[in-house]
Amino acid sequence: MPKLDNQILKSRDDKAPIIFSKDTAEAGAEESFKLAEGSECSWLGKDETFDASKLRPRIEPWLTALFQSEHFALLVGSGLSHAVHRIATQKPLPGMEQVKFTHYDAEINAEARNSAAHAGRQSDNIEDQIRVANELLRGLEIIEGVTRDPKGKAVGLKKALTQVLENFAASILKGENGLITAKTEELERAFNYLVSFLMSFASRTGTRDRLQIFTTNYDRYIEAGAEVAGLHLLDRFVGSLSPIFRSSRLDVDVHYNPPGIRGEPRYLEGVAKFTKLHGSLDWVNANNIIRRMALPFGAESIQPYLKAPGLVGVEALQLMIYPNSAKDRETAAYPYVELFRDFAAAICRPNSTLISFGYSFGDEHINRVIEDMLTIPSTHLVVISYGDPLGRIMQMYEKMGRHAQITLLIGSHLGDFQTLVDNYLPKPAIDRTTFRMAELLKSRWGTNQPENPNQGASQDTKEATEL
Repeated sequence: MPKLDNQILKSRDDKAPIIFSKDTAEAGAEESFKLAEGSECSWLGKDETFDASKLRPRIEPWLTALFQSEHFALLVGSGLSHAVHRIATQKPLPGMEQVKFTHYDAEINAEARNSAAHAGRQSDNIEDQIRVANELLRGLEIIEGVTRDPKGKAVGLKKALTQVLENFAASILKGENGLITAKTEELERAFNYLVSFLMSFASRTGTRDRLQIFTTNYDRYIEAGAEVAGLHLLDRFVGSLSPIFRSSRLDVDVHYNPPGIRGEPRYLEGVAKFTKLHGSLDWVNANNIIRRMALPFGAESIQPYLKAPGLVGVEALQLMIYPNSAKDRETAAYPYVELFRDFAAAICRPNSTLISFGYSFGDEHINRVIEDMLTIPSTHLVVISYGDPLGRIMQMYEKMGRHAQITLLIGSHLGDFQTLVDNYLPKPAIDRTTFRMAELLKSRWGTNQPENPNQGASQDTKEATEL
């Protein structure tokens, strides 16, 4: 019996999500699809069998137009790291499994489960445990500071939390190391896909607002891909040897003076703004200053780099991987309050498009901002995901209610990283030649709906650039 795999697509003028099934019965055969029982579609017959060539004209031109929105942002979840790591190693990325605390383990796990359930997740993970342990540690420190409790319960929990964070950082490093030490052919293939993916989004002319990249990941796959691609990332860090997080550097950009032209600086192409919403493996709180330490990509251990000059006395507890271990509300909110302010400011404005890839909508604080964005009628959300096993994406789709402003590409075909790059994402280049070709075709033959999918994509792109 063929194995059926449901895909969910909503694009262009689709009134509701279209569900179709993938037949994977024959290994190596070209993927074919059929509408699922009860699903209706204006551009497909009820019993019609189709493949990616039928889907491409529905998806690629639409995405190409959206990618040229006035304001454009990309939200990346763990799905990107999992996909790139699997291409290079054929192995899964180390996950965020639960850990065991040597102090208050039962109490921490009980509250972590409640926290996960409140967020709509079926089970808790290490992030829930760390957040609860931080809150408990702060409470114990307050009690002991008032009562002068000699038992020092906070000391034991602090040591346990430090060890957990150190192990957590080691697991992230293991994922980076697995990628960078992969066989040369597989490594190059993984980076080729990563570069094509990033440049499909970042290939905007310098006259348009910069692409804003946001990620919930702690690893540095995006930074590594951008470095290979020659994509310059602008974040809030200033400096070369030991960059410092600044609140005042958001509008810094890169300009140049064309040869022979004076007084007319122009924006440099190949630049994007970059924000890590949950912190990063190489961020550390040293004396209430957030620094990015010189941690090589794929290093085997973080400990030697915590001993660098300027970081004396810093331990894993000071790593800025959310939720952080700061001791008061002001520091606890910093730098994350700045990062989320950037997120809201970037997407909650007219004529904005947000693409989410590999994000499961499990963070309430991010979902709240996206929901606010969609209250602006000219905004658009594109959700690309390999699956929706917990149903959170479709729950958010129904909850937000702005169906005309949402595009969905969900499933092991539509949301597959390699399939997406190969078939559905726009060209990873600023292709003025394609624009000119579309203009010539229109002027000579007056064609508005070319049969060639590539020509259709160019026409949509041209219309988008004229908005």
